[in-house]
Amino acid sequence: MMIEVSDLRVRSAARTLVDGVGFTVPDGRVLALVGASGSGKTTTGLALLGEHPPGTEVSGTIRVAGTWPAPPGAVGYIPQHPSSVLNPARRIGPVLRAIARLHGTRVPGALDAARLPADRAFLRRFPHQLSGGQQQRLVLAQALLTSPKVIVADEPTTGQDAITRGELVETLRGLGMTLVLLSHDLDVVRALADDVVVLRDGRITESGRTVLDAPRGDYAKALVAARPDPEGPVPTRSLPETSRLRIGDLTAAYRGRPVLHQVSLDVADGERLGVVGRSGSGKTTLARCAAGLHPWTGGGVAVDGVPLPSQPRRRTREHRTLVQYVFQDARASFAPWRPVDEQVARTAVRLRDAPPGQARAEALESLERMGLDASVARHRPHRLSGGELQRAALARALLARPRVLICDEITSGLDTLTQATILDLLAGLDLTLVLISHDLGVVARIADRVAVVHEGRVVEHGPAGQVLRSPGHPLTKALLGDHPPRTGVTT
Repeated sequence: MMIEVSDLRVRSAARTLVDGVGFTVPDGRVLALVGASGSGKTTTGLALLGEHPPGTEVSGTIRVAGTWPAPPGAVGYIPQHPSSVLNPARRIGPVLRAIARLHGTRVPGALDAARLPADRAFLRRFPHQLSGGQQQRLVLAQALLTSPKVIVADEPTTGQDAITRGELVETLRGLGMTLVLLSHDLDVVRALADDVVVLRDGRITESGRTVLDAPRGDYAKALVAARPDPEGPVPTRSLPETSRLRIGDLTAAYRGRPVLHQVSLDVADGERLGVVGRSGSGKTTLARCAAGLHPWTGGGVAVDGVPLPSQPRRRTREHRTLVQYVFQDARASFAPWRPVDEQVARTAVRLRDAPPGQARAEALESLERMGLDASVARHRPHRLSGGELQRAALARALLARPRVLICDEITSGLDTLTQATILDLLAGLDLTLVLISHDLGVVARIADRVAVVHEGRVVEHGPAGQVLRSPGHPLTKALLGDHPPRTGVTT
């Protein structure tokens, strides 16, 4: 066996994070750990690396290739967010060559295994000049340069569109290495894993090769049933003709490169618009322009007929209350040293001049509506799960009383059960919603209309049922699972 875990326990003073977990992984096989937020899968994955959360104690045994403890470098790691390990100030080539010298390995071989080019032009790029899929494969190349026996991949497809996700799955499958996959994406698990372990509250509830196709327990059945399905029913609501958000001929650039090309969209009062497209298509830049987080060079944005300034610094407090933005990485959007409820309350103080006492009461009420009671929200962000922080971010945005709410990939890092909870919350909001997502199952569940963005242009736009059931553009078909276009769509 390449990996043998026996009676693994990770405890803090307050609770047990992992409770008696054990499993084996043969050489060259893929094991997936699945479960809801807080189930213990990330803590288990960290234990394989010889790491554990601050203030915890670890017991049990973990053997890698028959050795315990595992020698340094025996286990490589692919994080959920590539930016957490890529140096934005250094070019790709020097970083890779430094790692290769340290471990006596060769850069071209690692890049080839990660399905990346090894030419001079590529090696001179900075990480920000790569697409999301390329960044994730670059992190894989860095891990391969350390000659690991095992790789732990923590949510490696988070935030990736269906095409990029499929390419990354093929890359990981082609390695032929022992892999421990931590993932909420059950389609990726089905495509990659030889065996599946289901965790709940730090314990294994069931395991085996057929867990996802024939779950036995109620918990595993719920995880599978909650998976968003792009072929599922779509909303069929009657919407008013009044346009609440109007985007007209919008043109914008990023780092001097044109990103949006005369994009026009109208979103009705109370409408839920899903915006989809590949990584780098311009969908997030479009949303950030509307929210006043990114400037534009042509066209305009208006809410209820009120034109918004093209330069973020020119937006007044009243402008900022009109459109609120919820980020993909909720944890990064909270200051780590302040309690969550205080940060939520601050929105009402800053944007609406609410007295501190009133702001706190409103914050607690908003958090309660999002399913977070005061005993949870009073903690600092590190004490909350990803799903809890995402709900807190929603509560904070709603405290501004916006007319338009923009949610950027807010379910992409969440398990299926937590995803369903967040989508139910969004569906219950009485406001105009713009939902950016790579997951067409998420879009199908909530969106009234869908806009497909490709290379900075809206290439398809219409009722969700029409776009998702009878797509007209090759990219839309590819995102729904057909073969990707041969030209014009790259990672």
